[in-house]
Amino acid sequence: MSLIFNLLILLLATTGIFVLLSYTIAWYETANRDPAQVETRFSPSRLMFALGLLARETLSLALTVAAHPFGWLPEGAVGRAQGRPILLLHGLFHNRSCWWLLKRRLQAAGLGPIYTLNLNTWRSDIEPLTELAAGKIDQIRREQGVEQVDLIGHSMGGMIARNLVQLRGGADKVCRVICIATPHQGSRLAPFAMTPLARTLMPDSTFLQRLATAERPKDVQFFSIYTRHDNLVIPTESAILENAPAIEVSGIGHSCLLFSRRVADHVEKILRTEDR
Repeated sequence: MSLIFNLLILLLATTGIFVLLSYTIAWYETANRDPAQVETRFSPSRLMFALGLLARETLSLALTVAAHPFGWLPEGAVGRAQGRPILLLHGLFHNRSCWWLLKRRLQAAGLGPIYTLNLNTWRSDIEPLTELAAGKIDQIRREQGVEQVDLIGHSMGGMIARNLVQLRGGADKVCRVICIATPHQGSRLAPFAMTPLARTLMPDSTFLQRLATAERPKDVQFFSIYTRHDNLVIPTESAILENAPAIEVSGIGHSCLLFSRRVADHVEKILRTEDR
């Protein structure tokens, strides 16, 4: 019992340090862009908000780390289509286990069937991951006897979805792309990531420039869900996809979006809208 307790403390301490460091960098960037915020940084309301933000993001990140081993278990049986199938694409350093709560909420709402996929984000190139997602989509279409799926991507997962639809000829197989906390214009924190794949997420990278200039298929609907208090997508405006509906969810961080009821409600509403 003491071993489990010690591991839990270690997990919370490690994730807490990471969250604190990332928010410190995020605050530095924000304060330099808006110096007026420095004047109120130590007000009681600001301090209480910051503490709550740190606590929620630490707990959310700790949950994703604790759930990580379960992501390597085989995906459970997926039933026949009730509606359009949904494929969830995770971000850097996660696996499909990070979707457990959102997946459960969408299933309870009668949406799906819902599929997940493990992506090896330690690769140096986004193209093999895009090919893996494309193969999964073809498998889903065969199994369910449908023409199209909906894609939901968190962080890097949203970039994989866009790459597949905009540059890899997958537009006819996808109806909607919902990007959650996706750094469409890159993130200034990307250079700190320990995987070569993070180079594609550096602002003005060759990949991002190519994606930004690529035509967005008119028959595919794009959405972005983001938070003004993202500790990993810096600046936060980078998570807004230009010329697409954008939904802001404030008061939570990057990992917390995966567990947010507000995010789940927005995703459900998007998935229930009529096709164009």
